[in-house]
Amino acid sequence: MQVTQAFWDQVYHFSTDITTEVGNTLLKAIGGAQAQEKQDGSLVTQYDQWSDEQLRTAIHQTFPDHGVLSEETTHVLPAQDWCWIIDPIDGTTNFSQGIPLWAVSLGLLYRGTPVFGYISVPPLNQRFHGYWPGDSGLDMPTGAFLNGDAIATRPHDPGKNEFFSLCSRSTAVMSHPAFPCKVRMLGVATYNLLLVAAGYAIGAVEATPKVWDIAGIWPILQAAGATWIPLAEAPPFPLTVGANYETRPFPTLVLNHADLEAQFRPLVESVVGDR
Repeated sequence: MQVTQAFWDQVYHFSTDITTEVGNTLLKAIGGAQAQEKQDGSLVTQYDQWSDEQLRTAIHQTFPDHGVLSEETTHVLPAQDWCWIIDPIDGTTNFSQGIPLWAVSLGLLYRGTPVFGYISVPPLNQRFHGYWPGDSGLDMPTGAFLNGDAIATRPHDPGKNEFFSLCSRSTAVMSHPAFPCKVRMLGVATYNLLLVAAGYAIGAVEATPKVWDIAGIWPILQAAGATWIPLAEAPPFPLTVGANYETRPFPTLVLNHADLEAQFRPLVESVVGDR
């Protein structure tokens, strides 16, 4: 399918502008939000709901023929070929407690698979974006970027000074006495996995990410050369039109190169049972 460069320019500039606008407001509110617990145990604040509405409204105004799936409102994949998946605040617990690490995530899907992702991390002034056509047949750019500079995984092997990033539900990994890396745990699913794309870590695991946690980072990680390993089932994408993704997790291992799977997969598969 032919898609003009002007379209991709519009997608990029829209994502930059709206996440900057939303992020600037959220920066003023960090640490001052009242959090409530949702059914799945995660937190939500009035600022998650405000950010969600701002993002959805902007998408509908700019791309009226595109669908939207979001963490705080609509969880069913619509029938449109193009659909945005949004996470208005990834890392709500950090945000509500005043910890300056959280993100705003946008993923643009074509026929159920993300082909563009944009992750803004306002407290760090970092903006990740990436393009990955995969099997879509789209005529489009390819690449992964941090603040406009190209990024890629590092070809490093495990070692005592190499990082591996965990989520709060994957700490059982540390019970392995011979775990081959230093561990980090940041509390932001998108940033956790993007550490691999940026070359900061050689691997990362998320035990219970939802589709809004991974849609925006999927194209960035693919374009950066990372290996995405689903721990419970087939790859998460393409999504299914009409399916409800509110409660469905996608346990995921990401590595900087594929030949590390045999070493790390047995170490992290316990997180599937723990969730």
